[in-house]
Amino acid sequence: MCQNCNIKTMTTLNKILRLSKDFIKINSISENPKALEEILELALLNLKGFTIENFSKDGIKSALIYNTNKRPKKFNVILNGHLDVIPGEEYEPKIVGDKLYGVGSMDMKANVACLIMVFKEVAKKVDYPLALQLVTDEQTGSLYGTKYQVDMGVRANFVIAGETTNFNIVNKAKGIIWMKISSKGKTAHSAYPWKGKNSIWEINEFLNKLKRKYSPPHNEVWQTTVNVSRIETSNNSFNKIPDDCEVWLDVRYIPEDKIAILNQLKSLMPKGFSMSIVFEEPPLLVDASNKYVKTLRDLAKNVLAHKISLYSAHGTSDTTYYAKVNCPAVEFGPIGVTGNTNNEYINIPSLKMYYQILIKFLLDLKVLTLNNQ
Repeated sequence: MCQNCNIKTMTTLNKILRLSKDFIKINSISENPKALEEILELALLNLKGFTIENFSKDGIKSALIYNTNKRPKKFNVILNGHLDVIPGEEYEPKIVGDKLYGVGSMDMKANVACLIMVFKEVAKKVDYPLALQLVTDEQTGSLYGTKYQVDMGVRANFVIAGETTNFNIVNKAKGIIWMKISSKGKTAHSAYPWKGKNSIWEINEFLNKLKRKYSPPHNEVWQTTVNVSRIETSNNSFNKIPDDCEVWLDVRYIPEDKIAILNQLKSLMPKGFSMSIVFEEPPLLVDASNKYVKTLRDLAKNVLAHKISLYSAHGTSDTTYYAKVNCPAVEFGPIGVTGNTNNEYINIPSLKMYYQILIKFLLDLKVLTLNNQ
């Protein structure tokens, strides 16, 4: 790289760090709506000169920034980032060696600062529609941020969620089903159990079958898992046979089980049981041969001089909302460690490389541009 390019990159890195520190100082947790508005306003102050479309649902604000006068039917690329964080204690940013510490530094305030600088550098240089999506409720599900924007018609050929992935690419993630399974028995005095039907024992038998089918793994493994989150009954007496019982399940299923999962669970339910789906999100699955994924992977490999892996995530991100509408979306971000704790940090040199990779990727996409207008 030329000397002037190095100077420019270092100047940009300093800007990224300054903005990252300003973000970290804001206690942008879900319980602090004023802080969520403050941090979004700060981000948008750095994006003047572009079209800013503001969204608001149930008091939760988000924004979509793009390089066209009006929102196109489909963007070529959307860069997605969230500004809310899991609560912590250290909101005063500090740099120790090559690490920037502070709540949200890794997840994902420094990453968003980098996305902002990338967008500002590239948006007016490319001839395709490009957007930056900023939300403030990802940690609580992004129902009023990314999901709401997708519900309002926001689409793209490719989405990069700037989650920290240590420069690997998440192209798979498990789907989610939250469900309630209920049994209905027959009440009686507990001194005469033959006169009743105990719903808790019925649920217990179901759970035993469930555990045999979906035994909790002792090590990390790519398989469908089921967590028993809660068991409850309306009964509050010692001497009464309960005639109702309900269990809450959190199902995380791999894409390969997408079609069969509900039928498999229903097959374990005894006659008379009922199932209620409370929340459902599809799994993420982007083919490794996708041209955007291949381009991103190749460019990252060239910049970093090492292999870039595709891997599967057990948790979810905002990419799932794009998966639901068949928009390919991946997670890709710099190097960071121990998110959601007070020892959270982002690796500073990786921010510089992250910036370089995304710049090259977005500029090289001219050859992949489709007719999105």
